[in-house]
Amino acid sequence: MYFDRRKFLTTTSLATAAFALSPGFVFAQRLSSDRKIRIGIIGGGFGAGFQFHEHPNCIVEAVSDLRTDRRELLMKVYKCSKSYESLEKLLLDPKIEAVFIATPAPDHARHTIMSLKAGKHVLCAVPAAMTLDECNDLRNTVRRTNLTYMMAETSVYRQNTISVKKFYKEGAFGEIFSSAAEYNHPGLDQYFYADGKPTWRHGLPPMLYPTHCTSFLISVTGERLTSVSCMGWGDDSPSLKNNSYKNPFFNETAFFKTNKGNPFRVEVNWKGALRGVERGEWRGSKMSFYSPHHDGGETIIVRSADKAGTDDGGFKNTVNTVEVYKQPLWWQTDMLPKPLQHNSTHGGSHTFITHEFIDALVNERKPEVDIYEALAYTAPGIVAHKSALKDGEHMKIPNFDK
Repeated sequence: MYFDRRKFLTTTSLATAAFALSPGFVFAQRLSSDRKIRIGIIGGGFGAGFQFHEHPNCIVEAVSDLRTDRRELLMKVYKCSKSYESLEKLLLDPKIEAVFIATPAPDHARHTIMSLKAGKHVLCAVPAAMTLDECNDLRNTVRRTNLTYMMAETSVYRQNTISVKKFYKEGAFGEIFSSAAEYNHPGLDQYFYADGKPTWRHGLPPMLYPTHCTSFLISVTGERLTSVSCMGWGDDSPSLKNNSYKNPFFNETAFFKTNKGNPFRVEVNWKGALRGVERGEWRGSKMSFYSPHHDGGETIIVRSADKAGTDDGGFKNTVNTVEVYKQPLWWQTDMLPKPLQHNSTHGGSHTFITHEFIDALVNERKPEVDIYEALAYTAPGIVAHKSALKDGEHMKIPNFDK
């Protein structure tokens, strides 16, 4: 039993709110099964940052990476003695029923489809795909195999986002009429080369890596992005020259329209005088929520008060209330099994991703970020980059829910 009565009594309000927030999550003391999911981990970079070995319902059966040093790191992290030199060899292991794919982004769709066809459930790093054709092939393969697919999008499980989902379900926002998100990673061009050779990140179009932003809105409201106009910025830096994507941009800004007719601004930036961040803003008729920057600042909530006031020019206006929001640490609550109740990277999201995937398999339910959500996060960025290459041409975004 993973029930600590004293801790439960001191966190009752948080835990109750958490359970109401997302029925997919299970209270730690209510683990519904002793079934063990045997998983394979592929990719010794990002793949080494999760907690599958700590989950009560999971066994890391084997790991894989093309590089020996990364295989050894994975074996050490997950306390696993079995490794394979390639994904292809790992997929032949009959004991493995699920895989976590943390390989380079251009390989995600191919590796996911390969794994599904081998009969394995899949958790995959972001993005789901790099082209609309890959999105279509991925969706069709998930449908044909009837296996579980989940995308490991961290922004869905940041502590701020969990709070926003709770507020939204309670109706606190009223109607969210506009939103914005930004992902700034200044200095990403330092990863364009390794050992003198270009990596998969060399020239990566920012909007082909959009999910850290698009998920901030879609995971909260369920809206779909239906059209976009996007602009890009680049300079004469030699580091952009001759990249395989034929991409001229370091930074891209997209203006999306949702199926509710709402505007959504997204910025993904690799270079410039930027504050490194993954954050969202949700603006509503009753309440708005502003996430902080990584390098300091506070979470701000604005509530509609309808009090008469004047602005700094002496004109009459409406004065709303502005307050600092004390962010709950949801990873301390029974949203997670007790062994996973600790902080993790990307805003405390990794333990939640670990649990959501394993629990979905154990209870034979769809995960929160299933194939349809994953493509709703991914495809808009693909179209946005096409728009940027055409100087902001307005473009329609296909709906992969159909």
